[in-house]
Amino acid sequence: MRAFGMYNYLHLDSWYQDNVYYVDQFGRVMNVSVTLDTALQKPREVFRLPTDLTAYDNRLCASIHFSSSTWVTLSDGTGRLFLIKSGKRGNSASEKWEIVFNEELGSPFIIAHSVSFVKSDTHSVAVLLLRVEKDELDTKGSGFHITLEWVTIAEISKEGDRRYEIFKRRVLQGKSVPHYAAIEPSGDGLMIVSYKPFKFVQDEDNKLEEENDDAKAANEKKDPLYYWQQTEDDVTVTVHIPQEIIKDDIKVRFSPDNICVTLKDQPPLMEGKLYSSVDHENCTWIIKDNKSLEISLIKKSEGPRWPELIIGDTRGEFIMDSSQCSEIAESLMHLTSEVMNPNPEKENPPCNAQELEECDAFLEDSASLCRFDGDTLKVTHVINLGSNQYLFSVVVDPREMPSFCLRHDVDALLWQPHSDQPENMWEHIATFNALGYVQASKQDKKFMACAPDYSYAALCECLRRVFIYRQPTPLSTVLYNRKEGRQVGQVAKQLVATLEANDPILGFQATSERLFVLTTKTLFLIKVNPGN
Repeated sequence: MRAFGMYNYLHLDSWYQDNVYYVDQFGRVMNVSVTLDTALQKPREVFRLPTDLTAYDNRLCASIHFSSSTWVTLSDGTGRLFLIKSGKRGNSASEKWEIVFNEELGSPFIIAHSVSFVKSDTHSVAVLLLRVEKDELDTKGSGFHITLEWVTIAEISKEGDRRYEIFKRRVLQGKSVPHYAAIEPSGDGLMIVSYKPFKFVQDEDNKLEEENDDAKAANEKKDPLYYWQQTEDDVTVTVHIPQEIIKDDIKVRFSPDNICVTLKDQPPLMEGKLYSSVDHENCTWIIKDNKSLEISLIKKSEGPRWPELIIGDTRGEFIMDSSQCSEIAESLMHLTSEVMNPNPEKENPPCNAQELEECDAFLEDSASLCRFDGDTLKVTHVINLGSNQYLFSVVVDPREMPSFCLRHDVDALLWQPHSDQPENMWEHIATFNALGYVQASKQDKKFMACAPDYSYAALCECLRRVFIYRQPTPLSTVLYNRKEGRQVGQVAKQLVATLEANDPILGFQATSERLFVLTTKTLFLIKVNPGN
């Protein structure tokens, strides 16, 4: 449903924002431009798919993505991909759509994203194709999986003939339709927001190599070097030692904050700074009958539990006895209850879920934002979005990756990915106050968008109604909040537009000045902001 039932049939050309495109039932790519302030020119055919779409029963909707100011990727919904050199778009005199690549790529797909870039003097276009495919091995789940195919098409020269061919194909697979999937402008990486994780599907050679790496990693996995326990007063460390080691081979050095254990003339077995200070003069060690070294450390400060023995050393394993488990469980008991609100008369009663409004509920699963490296095919960054619900994406700058909007408490925050800034890869660029809360109450919402200049956000329902939420603006008159007794300096306005037609809304796009709303029969233009 999310992939195809909620598909946005209206495509905004972010390089020329007064232009929108759609593909009609005859396979014609139609362009509509804004001529006057609120006037649209007559739809103009700029390209016609060579495929006879009526001959296909099992096809998806045709999809378009504008890779650059002069390059377009186009799918006919049957599994065929077109790379088109368009010239400068939006102008009938200079806009000439010419096919430079046309190939069948398997089962039907829609284009999720594409970018055009130049590397080493070679022009390439990377395209992300989205498919929902039947999974014969999935007998307990939905029976389907999602694939994202990352295709790179490059210009090559053969015997003096320059043409475009597929340079690389990579496939990711997951179990949920991604909310957001975009290729970095340089073509070096990929970012995905989804509820279920995606991973690359390797070819047979890589798969064998990966299995060998996994086996090697499993063999390298060893038992803990030491085990440790603690009470309020002391810490006991147990280290297994080889059979041939005798007492004279062992050297243990204690200091108030450090420990060092050495066997014979080997490098230190254990060495480092302890989590907390010890009474080093009373610390001892012995060799047990089972050929293990037991070290007793006396805590200088009684009571606090140590989360680790040696700071930064992960080679040990902490053993907790049953009495400590019971003590921790009892200390956490006040945070839980077997009933919803056992004592509502208390001064600070537990949270009652019945007091939460329906629109505050979130899905149990939380989405994650992942960044994949195009060369290693490995995940380089993972962020668990938790309850920060994904809302929509928008192209703020066509030269950058699309921005995405997440709900943060009652607000909605817009984030801009910067693939070339590893230390600041996601920048917060705008906030829409209370939008997170308001949109959750719109049960019939279909599409959401915002202006590239952040001046407003908008959403539409399946039929007729469009809601526009402006950013707060200064007041020209004095206004007081009676309840709090303070002067209000800014007010944000909500506008509601009702379309004259009762046809289903199929497409929805926003620019800094206008909203475009496509129904089955009509394209509506709503003027939101005056021009500069």
